[in-house]
Amino acid sequence: MDDVKKLLAIEEIKQLKARYFRAVDTKDAGLLRSVFTDDATADYRGAATDPSSGINAVPGNTEEIVRGGESITDGVMEAVSHLVSVHHGCMPEITVTGETSATGIWPMVDILRMNPGAPVKELVGYGHYHETYRRENGAWKIQSLRLSRLRVDVTPA
Repeated sequence: MDDVKKLLAIEEIKQLKARYFRAVDTKDAGLLRSVFTDDATADYRGAATDPSSGINAVPGNTEEIVRGGESITDGVMEAVSHLVSVHHGCMPEITVTGETSATGIWPMVDILRMNPGAPVKELVGYGHYHETYRRENGAWKIQSLRLSRLRVDVTPA
């Protein structure tokens, strides 16, 4: 793959990740489903757990690896349907590993405002998305995703 094709692939992957963040924050299940391969995996384990108290602010699909684009979409929509979220990803390290494959690491910050009655009022998380991508039918898709946290700040309810 020549340098121009690699740069185009990197830009397309950046656009893909932007759609992921927008889909989560706007609760757009159709858009979110479109960013994943059918056989995608998502590992959000520990992503919403306060290391100090051990409280998981978004229980459910943050406790196990989720398999399949449809299951990931359903789980994320269930997890975020009762909160307001804002996700920011920046300065990705994207490596094109082949004509149809790539990897990426995205530094990120997210803010989750919970509805009344939740165990916490707000969560602010800092960390990295570690991802693999596959090009299918002319479009890049997320094949695997793992969210690792550096820090989670919570405001008690």
